[in-house]
Amino acid sequence: MSSTIEELERRRAAARLGGGQKRIDAQHAKGKLTARERIEVLLDQGSFEELDMYVEHNCVDFGMQDQIVPGDGVITGSGTVNGRLVFVFSQDFTVFGGSLSERHAQKICKVMDMAMKVGAPLIGLNDSGGARIQEGVASLAGYAEVFQRNVLASGVVPQISLIMGPCAGGAVYSPAMTDFIFMVKDSSYMFVTGPDVVKTVTNEIVTQEELGGAVTHTTKSGVADLAFDNDIEALLAARDFVDYLPASNREAVPERPCDDPWDRIEESLDTLIPPSANQPYDMHELIRKTLDEGEFFEIQPSHAGNILIGFGRIEGRTVGVVANQPMVLAGCLDINSSKKAARFVRFCDAFDIPIVTFVDVPGFLPGVGQEHSGIIKHGAKLLFAYAEATVPKITVITRKAYGGAYDVMSSKHLRGDLNYAWPTAEIAVMGAKGAVEIIFRGRTPEEIAERTAEYEARFANPFVAASKGFVDEVIMPHSTRRRIALGLRKLRNKQLENPWKKHDNIPL
Repeated sequence: MSSTIEELERRRAAARLGGGQKRIDAQHAKGKLTARERIEVLLDQGSFEELDMYVEHNCVDFGMQDQIVPGDGVITGSGTVNGRLVFVFSQDFTVFGGSLSERHAQKICKVMDMAMKVGAPLIGLNDSGGARIQEGVASLAGYAEVFQRNVLASGVVPQISLIMGPCAGGAVYSPAMTDFIFMVKDSSYMFVTGPDVVKTVTNEIVTQEELGGAVTHTTKSGVADLAFDNDIEALLAARDFVDYLPASNREAVPERPCDDPWDRIEESLDTLIPPSANQPYDMHELIRKTLDEGEFFEIQPSHAGNILIGFGRIEGRTVGVVANQPMVLAGCLDINSSKKAARFVRFCDAFDIPIVTFVDVPGFLPGVGQEHSGIIKHGAKLLFAYAEATVPKITVITRKAYGGAYDVMSSKHLRGDLNYAWPTAEIAVMGAKGAVEIIFRGRTPEEIAERTAEYEARFANPFVAASKGFVDEVIMPHSTRRRIALGLRKLRNKQLENPWKKHDNIPL
């Protein structure tokens, strides 16, 4: 028995060492944690239970039969984050550069299947050179097996990807199909073709960081959601983030104790809207003063800043927040903001997370570039997402709600459950000056000015919409939190189903 135990310990030690001390030191020299160290930071202390520690690759080509490392470059298993079950895989760059083999893929697929079976979030820590070339098409088949499970798990369990090293070629498509992507600055990157291939094919010279680094993907492309300075920050943020998410689409949103009174009055909101309609204000202030303890976990803060999305809590229960941001492009909707918000709304709907929408939108961004790039189809994504959503939807119009953008932003007509307006709200087809210049074309400037004042008196308020039932109530800004909290209580048992269909056909 003692010899068997010694053999077990020897094999465990070999698996824990991964690619060896020299490669572990090289990983540390780059400012990166090892695959096992990352799991230790991510999960509650002592909670990790590893699976498939002794799995080895089955390749006999190119001398691979002489290079066998137990675990085969990925650590898989389950543990807890703040006491809640999650499944995790962590690619080990010290073993064949974290490259994916057939067995490596099978290990990942096994934890994905288990996460689906029991209903628990899946967190992937990606640090891989891509497909293992020595295995050829077998490694590509492994990627496709992972992709298939990403699709099946979508909307069933939350999937989070942390990119903590290279992620290139076909490897990028698995994170792309997960719900959220976190990256690490200066050490992680994602691209389909690397700088060398780009230079060869298009003659463009670009660095890895410029082509697919964390800053590029969180500002320009919108592929990733958040960028962090180092591994530790990214992993600790992931711990906080998981706390907002339900375990699966069969579970209710998590609830935690809250000392922040649900009916807290916030007098400062009565003066949030500036006296001039052209003057911006920061929508973050309203969001933070409405949510529990002022905590707002913002998603994609550096991309499409004219719309804000993220998670917070009301009475200790998770809500998703979507809000126009007047500080950027006057809060107009454009292509990037429509895509950003649409995907978030669909995630919330998939996991039964109520959506709170704050509206201050003067319309869709005009311009040849926007039209030629398909603002019609992209704007329709947000419209479609709100219209199909069956979760509780509460909307607060703070100032402008003009034209089609009024409709799109979770209006009453898209099955908004409770639609409130502040006294400062202006709900109309368009701004007063533009409307008058169309209606009274050819009149003198004096007449235009007079008619503009008339139009403003008639429409620059929420009461016309309220008189038609399009707004449920005109509320005082200071009572916004109280109204939303009460509304969410009422809507807790909301039942609404869309007509049966295999799936919809969102305008992609």
